[in-house]
Amino acid sequence: MDDGQGDTSILLAALHHLTAELGALGGMAHLSLAGNRRPGMRLVASSGLPGVFTRAWATISYSGSATPSRVMREDCGVIWSPTVDMPEQLLGKPPASVGPCVLPAGSGIAAVALPGPEGPLGTLSLITPPSGEPSPRDQGFMKDVARWAGGRLRLAAPRPEGLSRALVTDAGPPEPGLTGAEVAGGTWEWDLDSGNFTVDPAFTTLLGIHWPGIDLVEQWGDLIHPDDQPYVVHGAEKAILGHEPYDAEYRIASANGSYVWIRSQGHVELDTKGQPVRLTGTMQDTTEAHAALEPVGRALRHMTDGFLSVGSDWRVEFVNIAAAHLLGSTSRLSGRLLWDLPAIHGVPRLEEQCRQAVLTGSPTGFDAPWTDSDRWYHLRLVPVPGGLTIYCTDITERRLREAERADAARAAADRAGLVGTLTRSLAEALTVRDVVTAVADGLLPHFGADGLLIAMVDNDRMRLVGSKGHSQAFLDAFQGLPFAGVNPAADALLQRSVSFIESADDYRVRYPESAGFPALEGKMAWAFLPLTASGRVGVCVVSYAHPRTFIQEERALLDELSGLIAQALERASLYDAATRRSRELQHALLPRELSSTVAVTAAARYLPAGHGAEVGGDWYDVIPLSAERVALVVGDVMGHGMAEAATMGRLRTAVRTLSDLELPPDEILGRLNDIVADLGDDSFATCLYGVFDPVRRDYTYASAGHPSPAIVAPDGTVTFPLIAANPPLGVAAPPFETMSADVPDGSLVVLYTDGLVETPTRDLDAGMMQLAQTLNTALRDGHGGEPNAVCDSVMSALTDTTQGPHGDDAVLLVARTRHLAPEAVADWSLLKDPQAAGQARAHVREQLGTWGLDDLTMATELIVSELVGNVVRYAKGPIGLRLLRGGSLICEVSDGSLTTPHIRHSSPMDEGGRGLQLVAAMAHRWGTRYALNGKCIWTEQPLPT
Repeated sequence: MDDGQGDTSILLAALHHLTAELGALGGMAHLSLAGNRRPGMRLVASSGLPGVFTRAWATISYSGSATPSRVMREDCGVIWSPTVDMPEQLLGKPPASVGPCVLPAGSGIAAVALPGPEGPLGTLSLITPPSGEPSPRDQGFMKDVARWAGGRLRLAAPRPEGLSRALVTDAGPPEPGLTGAEVAGGTWEWDLDSGNFTVDPAFTTLLGIHWPGIDLVEQWGDLIHPDDQPYVVHGAEKAILGHEPYDAEYRIASANGSYVWIRSQGHVELDTKGQPVRLTGTMQDTTEAHAALEPVGRALRHMTDGFLSVGSDWRVEFVNIAAAHLLGSTSRLSGRLLWDLPAIHGVPRLEEQCRQAVLTGSPTGFDAPWTDSDRWYHLRLVPVPGGLTIYCTDITERRLREAERADAARAAADRAGLVGTLTRSLAEALTVRDVVTAVADGLLPHFGADGLLIAMVDNDRMRLVGSKGHSQAFLDAFQGLPFAGVNPAADALLQRSVSFIESADDYRVRYPESAGFPALEGKMAWAFLPLTASGRVGVCVVSYAHPRTFIQEERALLDELSGLIAQALERASLYDAATRRSRELQHALLPRELSSTVAVTAAARYLPAGHGAEVGGDWYDVIPLSAERVALVVGDVMGHGMAEAATMGRLRTAVRTLSDLELPPDEILGRLNDIVADLGDDSFATCLYGVFDPVRRDYTYASAGHPSPAIVAPDGTVTFPLIAANPPLGVAAPPFETMSADVPDGSLVVLYTDGLVETPTRDLDAGMMQLAQTLNTALRDGHGGEPNAVCDSVMSALTDTTQGPHGDDAVLLVARTRHLAPEAVADWSLLKDPQAAGQARAHVREQLGTWGLDDLTMATELIVSELVGNVVRYAKGPIGLRLLRGGSLICEVSDGSLTTPHIRHSSPMDEGGRGLQLVAAMAHRWGTRYALNGKCIWTEQPLPT
């Protein structure tokens, strides 16, 4: 059945199918007609039966014995009677006689109820042939057809072109004071006991209806359009049984055969017992209103957008052609529950949005994909009185355009994001290596590339500065490649634009001279980006392992990025050059190699803070002193930069100069404090200066704000001697306190700066504890106290170069100590007497003979004779003589005077003043050192080979 069929057509279709399927003689359809005392059912459709027969069945009683009446009362499926049981009454009047020639002998009647939402709506009856009772299959078919017909009955007033009640503004009641002629209306009354139906004659005359004035209600029903009879009957029944207002709009035949629209409104009157006795009301002519709405209905039905409306019970009341196509149903949609439609199930959030719109009374809309389709629709939900309307507009093309714009916007955003990210990464890149890493991490994933090469042109040759994803064979072949000639890199630089090669074949055709490069490299497509900045030129090569076509947007973006990369590479090159110069300066200021003496073997490590050109001020030194003593010093100028490095150089030079003067540690720190203080209020430095004496077997030291040294005994025991809490150089107030620590033979003296033990994640105490554990482990692991191995172990354990730049420089100085054997030391006390020189010569001859150094006897006798003679003549006692056999023969003469000896330039006529000249001539080195109670003049002579 097509949509829009009337109820009469539905019932006739049902009767036709039943008659054909069961082989019946014909059929009838009745709908219930409620009354007060004589309720019954009205015949609204018949098929295959003569009028002389159906007139007797025009109205039948509920309480009668006829088969349709029994089915209506019992609602028990199909009832069959072997004989046609004629109705017993027709609303109180005897039925017309039916001659025996009308139906064949043995005909029966089968009836089934039409189901409705609140009970049976009526019945379908079939006149069966003499063959007998319908089979169970036939009875099942009858019930199926009855359910189908009952579910499709509209039982509501038809609207123009199927418009729903929700879309039509009903005419209100007549305004007070207007006459019936002015409103084209009249009154009516229906007596339920007698069945008489009275209508205002003036109204019927106005409408052109031939109506005698008073007749049975069935006669008025005969004038009603067949399609409207079911819902008119149903509406009357509801009003009578429910004592409700009556309101129906239907078509009625005029005298000229046309139909006019009237609206009938009324109410039920009750008797003293509360039983309905009559219906009374008014009628209005609504033909013009319907005529005006017909174009609206046609426009809605044929509009290109989908449109449907539902009532308050969510049942579909109107569906236009476009909406019916969307819903994908060729069956009748009107009257079906909206949520039962399969197409509705697949629309996300539709039910939720519909209920929300009805609840709030506010129009709303949203976009959604349609069920089992690649189309998108905008659903506009507009609440109306008594229901909801839904507009469906196809927005697929718009969404495609929006998607294209969104894709373009995303692509632009991606490009802008890449430029922004790469700009930030390049801005943060300090070194050339950082630039290469930033370009590789940002550029290759975005363009789907798998190879990167960056080279600069130096002296017309390619100098590789970084690469990723290339074979070593290719890099070796590329390094030093002449820039001049026909090659893609030279072309890109000459043209100052990005050059693209999209396949290996393309490469061989364009550059046959270097056709072997693609095979050597294993790449199939390339983009050559020229790098030009500040007069320096280079090239960045982005390569692919497969052929690739570069679209215009990619070409423009790579061209834009080449400038960024060139600028960043230039800055990084300058930074690397400055860093290299700074490192060279710093290493030049530090000892190139550490002095190795009989008493000390040392090794050191220096780890810069990682601030590039901002060099630090950490320093260290090992300074040989007289008597095989060795000064071990470490310092740290606070801050980073060239000024701090210069300060470090000045302090290291000053320490060496002051050490040559044989000043004690506290006096040396005092002099250094004056130097730092003169540099300004912002200059500070820490320093630890100490002297290891292999004869006294101790380490005497003083500190200015520096951490304590570590003494590592041969068994691995680590101690941190006490240290005075002096401020750093530049703010200290001398004198500095001198302290001493015993150093067993074979021990390690370890000096360091705070950058080694103190980090942002580790405090000083924890760092010193870790240092002690590492030193202990290093000795127990079999290093034997070898300084270089100990340095490597400590630096590996306490520093992590993989975590990026450090917060401060770190210096480590490890000195392995050895004592002079007792038999290598000889000392004597001499009286201040002219014979002291002779006694000294005797002691020297005897001791040198014992040591087997007879070759040095004559020179040594002359040296001690002159030194002791000078003491006897010019200084004061007591006199001390000591010989040390270490790396050289050391002779020391001490006295109680603080007078400084000087070599004089004697004239040829002077009798004296040549003693120290003879000493300086006979000794390899000589000097003076001072103590609290005097001085000591010492000389050194090389030992025989």
